[in-house]
Amino acid sequence: MGRPGHTVDEEIVCTTDREGKYLTFSLGGEEYGIGILKIREIIGMLPITSVPETPHFVKGVINLRGKVIPVADLRLRFGMPVIAYTERTCIIVVEMRGAGGLVSVGIVVDAVSEVLNIKADEIEAPPAFGARLNTDYILGMAKMGKGVKLLLDIDRVLASQDLSVMKEAA
Repeated sequence: MGRPGHTVDEEIVCTTDREGKYLTFSLGGEEYGIGILKIREIIGMLPITSVPETPHFVKGVINLRGKVIPVADLRLRFGMPVIAYTERTCIIVVEMRGAGGLVSVGIVVDAVSEVLNIKADEIEAPPAFGARLNTDYILGMAKMGKGVKLLLDIDRVLASQDLSVMKEAA
């Protein structure tokens, strides 16, 4: 009954590993979560300097206390329509694994919601949508009340090739 290529035992181990605290945020009317250990800080919108020849979802770079950090817009990364930034729009600075170690990257989200402690029995493996749809960046689906929060593997959302381009931009 598990996902193709995964046994039920593997899925139980996987969801247990995913248990923990998540920073939740909204994006296009949906709720997402990133493991709290990946979060460095949450900041309001800052002036973003665009950088030529970067992927379409890379907004540019910001100067955060003297450090240049690349910024990606998750709406654009997920193929959502562009909207005007509001007073709730913010940048979540995450720490990601890159080829040369840890890299700080800012991600623009519509609004930060809360930090939730999500238990293993509240997390299900992502459904298999078929071979043509890549859902590797989804750690799991957290069942919260009547809704579902998509738990993201931020290292996979901004894949290594995108990360190297973003690092060069900074």
